[in-house]
Amino acid sequence: MQNVSPVSMPQQIELEKLKEMIVHEINSGRALENLYRQNKNLFHTAFNTVYPDVQGSPAAQCWHERLNYQRDDFSLGNRADIIFIVVCSLFAGCIANLPNFFTLIPDNFFQKNIGFVVFPVLMVYFSKKHGLVIKNIIIPLIAVLLSVCFINLFPAVDDSDTFILACIHLPIFLWAVLGYVFIGGDMKDQFGKTDFLRWNGNVLVMTTILLLSGVLFSGITVGLFSLLGFDIIEFYMEHIAIWGLAAIPVVASYLVQHHPQLVNNISPVIARIFTPIVFFTLLIFLGAMIFSKESIYHDRNFLIMFNVLLVGVMAIILFSITEANKQADQKINFWFLFGVASLTIILNGIALSSIVFRLAEFGITPNRIAVLGANILIFINLLFVAKTLFLIIKGRNELQKAEQAIALFMPLCGIWAAFVLFILPFLFGFK
Repeated sequence: MQNVSPVSMPQQIELEKLKEMIVHEINSGRALENLYRQNKNLFHTAFNTVYPDVQGSPAAQCWHERLNYQRDDFSLGNRADIIFIVVCSLFAGCIANLPNFFTLIPDNFFQKNIGFVVFPVLMVYFSKKHGLVIKNIIIPLIAVLLSVCFINLFPAVDDSDTFILACIHLPIFLWAVLGYVFIGGDMKDQFGKTDFLRWNGNVLVMTTILLLSGVLFSGITVGLFSLLGFDIIEFYMEHIAIWGLAAIPVVASYLVQHHPQLVNNISPVIARIFTPIVFFTLLIFLGAMIFSKESIYHDRNFLIMFNVLLVGVMAIILFSITEANKQADQKINFWFLFGVASLTIILNGIALSSIVFRLAEFGITPNRIAVLGANILIFINLLFVAKTLFLIIKGRNELQKAEQAIALFMPLCGIWAAFVLFILPFLFGFK
């Protein structure tokens, strides 16, 4: 049986209520999934406590097996799964090696096609995993083919801002299409959307671990051959490392899906550590802006870096909230999350005012339209998230509502990325 974290005293009342609700739901024949998703740790504790009283129910027996099943050893999976992952990894490696196969200019190729190294392969992986039929994958297939043709046939215009914006927003668009595949094409599946966002955080953690391991292995390999007088670093990077880099997201996705316990205990810790750090950093940064000589209203580069900061902070907020329900004591963490969201709203408001100022002062450009739309989306989403977090702190809302507010952002983000990628270039004559 898995070990369950002890319940703190402030949660004792909530635990007792949850135990009563579990017994009632089982006796009435209703599903327990919603209760489970709201607080998995607390549900685990409550269910194991009441199980002796309800173990005669088939539903209770199924949940008992689900909650307390534990693998005896680590396994990479069955042979068919391993072969499929190897094939997907090789396919991703082949895409990454197209410049070597056809003597293309690597910088130009990856500027346009870096997203196709990862996302289409992951779409194939989840299509197989979820057993999707043709009608479920026809939209993603058309989206990928259209993207490949559009970005690689983009008219050659010197210093084209719309081309740079298209290259930046293409991976975002493909990420949204991957989310569509992940949830099986059911845009009403709120749980699926939050699971996808949570999967992103876990894969990011696993990818980072694999990257660090790969860097360590590469350094040792190159160092060993250098002791023998062979300088293999150029050959290694061009012909070996690129295959590994392309395969890492696929392997990370498989490990997260097949062995979720590898990161289930890491991601919440990372989220809980970085949330207060980000809060105090933003607080100090906001104070430093008052005394800084740099002006976001006149310095274009400062505005660009400012928006990069906002996107990064937004990602941290999303990651922290989707991992929050795995922790026992959330009150302080929710206060920090609310603080981070509030400070980010203030910073986003400053950025929006700067963009509007530059639009009024210097006119409309593709860059300003793209940044304005992205900031408006982030601002609205942050307002929803901050409101939901405040209600959670006051005990008038559930964590599930915060996750749904975040999930709403995913399709809107994909729609805006598609607009910048496919529509904006035509509006500005591909300039």
